[in-house]
Amino acid sequence: MPALFDPLQLRSVTLRNRIGMSPMCTYSATDGRPGAWHLAHYGARAVGGCGLIIAEATAIDARGRISPGDTGLYRDDQVAPWRQVTDFVRGQGAVPAVQLAHAGRKAGTHTPFTGRGPLGGEGGWKPVAPCALPWDEGWPVPAELTAAQLDQLALAWGAAARRARAARFEALEIHMAHGYLLHQFLSPLTNVRTDEYGGGLEQRMRFPLEVTRQVRLEWPDELPLLVRISATDWAAGGWSIEDSVELCRRLSDVGVDLIDCSSGGAVPQARQTGVATAAVPGYQVEFAERIRRETGLPVAAVGLISEPRRAAAIVAEDRADLVLLGRALLRDPYWPLHASRALDQPLDWPVPYRRAAPDA
Repeated sequence: MPALFDPLQLRSVTLRNRIGMSPMCTYSATDGRPGAWHLAHYGARAVGGCGLIIAEATAIDARGRISPGDTGLYRDDQVAPWRQVTDFVRGQGAVPAVQLAHAGRKAGTHTPFTGRGPLGGEGGWKPVAPCALPWDEGWPVPAELTAAQLDQLALAWGAAARRARAARFEALEIHMAHGYLLHQFLSPLTNVRTDEYGGGLEQRMRFPLEVTRQVRLEWPDELPLLVRISATDWAAGGWSIEDSVELCRRLSDVGVDLIDCSSGGAVPQARQTGVATAAVPGYQVEFAERIRRETGLPVAAVGLISEPRRAAAIVAEDRADLVLLGRALLRDPYWPLHASRALDQPLDWPVPYRRAAPDA
């Protein structure tokens, strides 16, 4: 029976435990470059005992940024600042990972600290998407991507993966969730194309799978590749868990090692009709469990998991191989250390902090 503090092997990489930091945007980069904030932010969670640190949605193209404060790996000058982060995280015993992303029609927004909605006017940019369908009322109509532009974007994902390795990340996650570009291709609610990239499930999966193949070509064979999906759109006629199972089978075939199971984000109305009624602690675990059972792929569970015994049970009951924490780690960077005490599974505290350890 696996335990929360058992190691997890993914290709050549060993996570010291089954606790990971979920990728969460901090909107605090300068021209795509991380800074002192990111070093302190991710470093604290590595010191706090996480096995895996997944850095926030990091754009593969400038037009793919959610906001001007997003981190990026679309230029070579963004590599060196990331190395400071990855070297420190690794030095504290955690595995540094990064989520590569493109926001599609959700790109070009204010940071949460400066306003809401699209930037518009000075400082904004026109988003791109599978189809000329805006995210919501009052949002810009995105430019529909051509087949040639999709080829270039797939190459951009590959180039970002090369930069991620140059930045000394040891795991990489492709963002196919939350209504961003690759999810926009997958969902029938956001993809109404009539060419080879739209229509049935096979056609809607085509571009996300092309991106995955391109990334796997550029990402070293010995290092793990993760994919975050929205297992359901929480909306009638949208992407479903059955679709997700089929997608995950295909992702396994092209070299993906673990599925990060989230949900929602494709359409704004799902905020009321789905997530608002479903969002209880562990509400997405059932999706992870089903994908694991039906595909054989390792999975990560995420979503309002904050209580140590709940996290431990998810792993012990073989419902997921890894538990990712979001807001729980924002509230408490040392959640793994505190959880280990609650579960009576002592962890070694960082050497400079050992005089404060419970058994000191």
